[in-house]
Amino acid sequence: MSKKMKIQEVIVVEGKDDTKRINMAVNADTIETRGSAISDEVLQQIDELNEIRGVIVFTDPDFSGEKTRKTIQAAVPGVKHAFLKKKDAVPHGQGSLGVEHATPETIRDALAHLYTEVPEAQPQITQADLLAAKLISGPNARKRREVLCEFLRIGYVNGKQLYKRLNLFQVTPEEFKKALQYVNEMEENNE
Repeated sequence: MSKKMKIQEVIVVEGKDDTKRINMAVNADTIETRGSAISDEVLQQIDELNEIRGVIVFTDPDFSGEKTRKTIQAAVPGVKHAFLKKKDAVPHGQGSLGVEHATPETIRDALAHLYTEVPEAQPQITQADLLAAKLISGPNARKRREVLCEFLRIGYVNGKQLYKRLNLFQVTPEEFKKALQYVNEMEENNE
C-alpha cells in the first residue's frame, strides 16, 4: 500500500466529517471551524497555527463555506487556499454539498493546486479585461465565470468578487488568457 502524502500546513475545515475525509486522502492535521460563525478563539488558533506551520483553508464550495473562507481571510491575511469544484463535492450528483463527499483523489488534486493571498499586490487583471472577456456583463457572463473559475481552481465568485479574487491570488495575464481561451472553446462547443 502506498504511503499517504504528508501535508505540513494545518488544514482548516468546517466540521468533523470533513476532517475524516481529509484524513482518508492525506496525512494532515486539521482544525474545525464548526460552521461559518467562527469564534474569536478559533480565529486566534488559526492565526497562531499560520505563524508556526502555515494554514490551508479548505471549505465547502457553497455560501457557508465562502463566508467561512472570507472570515478567515480577513482575520488571518496570507493563508493558503484550496478549492473543491462543486461537481466533486456532491455525492453521486445530488444531495448536500461538501468536502465530506469528495473522493480522496479530488481532495489530493485540490491540495496540489493551492493559492496564497497577496493582499497588497498590484492588480494584474483589470475591470476592463473582465468586461472585454464578457465575464461581468452580458447574457452568458455567469456561465463564463463558472467555467473560468473552475479552470483556474479559484472557487466560484460573482461578478463583483471576480476582480478581487483574480488579483488577490495573483493570477497572471498569461494564466488569465489561457483560462479565457478555454472558456471560449467550451462556449463554442456548447453552441
